[in-house]
Amino acid sequence: MTDLGESPGRDAGAGDQGTLERLLSVVGVGAVELHTAPGGLRTRVTGVHVLDALEPVIRPRELLLAVGVDPGSAHAVDVVRRAGETKAAGVVFGPGRPEPTSRALRAAAEESGTAVLFRTAWCTWAQLVGVLRAGLAAAGAPPMPATSGVPLGDLDSLADAVAALVGGSVTIEDTESRVLAYSSTEENVDEMRRLTILGRRVPPWRVAAMREAGFFQALWGAGDVLHRPAHGQDPERLVGAVRAGGEALGSIWVAAVAGRPLSPNAAETLRAAARTAAAHLLHHRTHSSDGRLVGDAARALLEDRGSVEVLAERASLPPREPCAVLAVGLGSGRPGNDGPSGLYGLLTLHCAALGHRVVAVPAGGGAWVLVSGLERDAQRADGQVRRLGNALADQLSATVGSPVKVGLGDVAPGLAGAPASRRSAERALQALIAAAGPHAVARSEDVADTVGILQVVDALRDVTLPPRTSVARLREFDAGHGGSCLVETLRAYLDHFGDVSAASRALGVHANSLRYRLRRIRQVSGLDLESPDARLLAQVQLRLSGGADGARL
Repeated sequence: MTDLGESPGRDAGAGDQGTLERLLSVVGVGAVELHTAPGGLRTRVTGVHVLDALEPVIRPRELLLAVGVDPGSAHAVDVVRRAGETKAAGVVFGPGRPEPTSRALRAAAEESGTAVLFRTAWCTWAQLVGVLRAGLAAAGAPPMPATSGVPLGDLDSLADAVAALVGGSVTIEDTESRVLAYSSTEENVDEMRRLTILGRRVPPWRVAAMREAGFFQALWGAGDVLHRPAHGQDPERLVGAVRAGGEALGSIWVAAVAGRPLSPNAAETLRAAARTAAAHLLHHRTHSSDGRLVGDAARALLEDRGSVEVLAERASLPPREPCAVLAVGLGSGRPGNDGPSGLYGLLTLHCAALGHRVVAVPAGGGAWVLVSGLERDAQRADGQVRRLGNALADQLSATVGSPVKVGLGDVAPGLAGAPASRRSAERALQALIAAAGPHAVARSEDVADTVGILQVVDALRDVTLPPRTSVARLREFDAGHGGSCLVETLRAYLDHFGDVSAASRALGVHANSLRYRLRRIRQVSGLDLESPDARLLAQVQLRLSGGADGARL
């Protein structure tokens, strides 16, 4: 085995921008699985190097492919330690990590500060070399500003973004002329585009004609965008090859629409789009259907409609070892700018870096994280879950730039208890978000009072109250008098347990102004603030999102 030499990732700027986190985000679980990363995911990666038994050179900041090294051997442990001494980015072993192999390698990795990864069974070493080279190039390439918000792998959104920039219709194809995505521009499309989209591939006769004319040889060998002028019913077309690390990944086609010319800078836009598309196409290629099957099985199990055996088999999870579910979401309770994928895309990487094998499933604006293989001792397992929750809250908050909350589910003795753990995790997350306090991580029992009031409010949501309660009259008054804020004042007063000074500070008004408002509240609504029943009803009703008349809880 020989040295691959300088990775093209260096030429693409990977040395400046390529990190282990970015590389693994692009390459994905279809090629390599992260076992542990004690040095963190911000580790620089500048190249790929195959371990040569005759010349065992290990280079700084490169991924070392330990081809032919048994991960269960003492040799593997020695390779990891030497990689740490030379500041290598990580070591990749062949597929399979049976115990106690995992523990021995993790101990060596933590001692040396070196990441350990495993090649997946369906990706050969030869394929992995190409994937990692392409991944390094794609990870270091800056995205087009107009497409920077497109989630990695979302080829349809990428096609739409490029179409808007070039003023034409767009298709994204693989190297076999199969259509992976197309823009939603369907105004007077030409016949060839229609046939290509309907068949999800370029018609065979057209492919044969282009091959005979030497078009594909020119496309994959070209360093520039190719132009095909309009001919008869065929509109003007541009096509650019998508390449990374010397590997052709696919192509982007642009066609004029409705007789209108493409934008003047369409060729330059396509060049930039082809560079950006490399990461998307590589992500699409390596995130195989196996990953979707695992996610579907995990979602079914967590929603109480799936089979423990199916999930255990598909995800290689131990069915009868302790597990727990974490519910992860933004503190606002709303998806961030990147939607739920902004969190979901980071969870598996960070969990693996912290030494856990997980299955993450998008859920609402966040995700569920099923952690398996916990310690059998209940107290130790609880500690593992809490440490993971704290680490995820810290790291994800720093990455996404918004506070991330994590609800910790109860530890279950096996996968059969995962649905109950998920429910307890969601209750804790909802309480954290509702409380809007400084705490980012909690179990349901840590926030039991908030969980309790949320359950009470939810149970009362269909209760019909008399139409003229005190709160209903206050809402009606506020609605009819612009600028009136009696409902807000009452809420602050009750939330601060009748403490005028604290409530006035929360509202940003003088205490005398608050006392005046309280007198107005009594006059307008007839609310008796000395009555425990009246105060309780008012506080419960204020916590419910009812109609404008306040009659419906």
